[in-house]
Amino acid sequence: MHELGIVFHMIDTLTEVGAENGLTSIARVTLDLGEVTGVVPSYLLDCWRWAADRTELLHGAELDVCQIDAVTVCNDCGRTYATLEHGKVCPHCASDNTELLHGLEIEIREVEGA
Repeated sequence: MHELGIVFHMIDTLTEVGAENGLTSIARVTLDLGEVTGVVPSYLLDCWRWAADRTELLHGAELDVCQIDAVTVCNDCGRTYATLEHGKVCPHCASDNTELLHGLEIEIREVEGA
């Protein structure tokens, strides 16, 4: 379960952010989570609740997870498409010369503190 490792990393980052900004508590964290990260949102939320409540800074803090759709660009025709629906092969020109643009993000977007 890599969700717990992600939560521990988030807590370390949020502890640094809290110290840099003089926060005594954080009430809410918004996380951007790409749909092809392999992270299971319900597991992530369970891990968050367990770990955050064991810290003074994050006790009771809510975690809002915003899914970022996976989008791929075709390097041959230049068009983009939904990655999950079509995979690596471009549905417009059938090329496999493609790159994932979005969908692997795991980024803290916003922190609400006191």
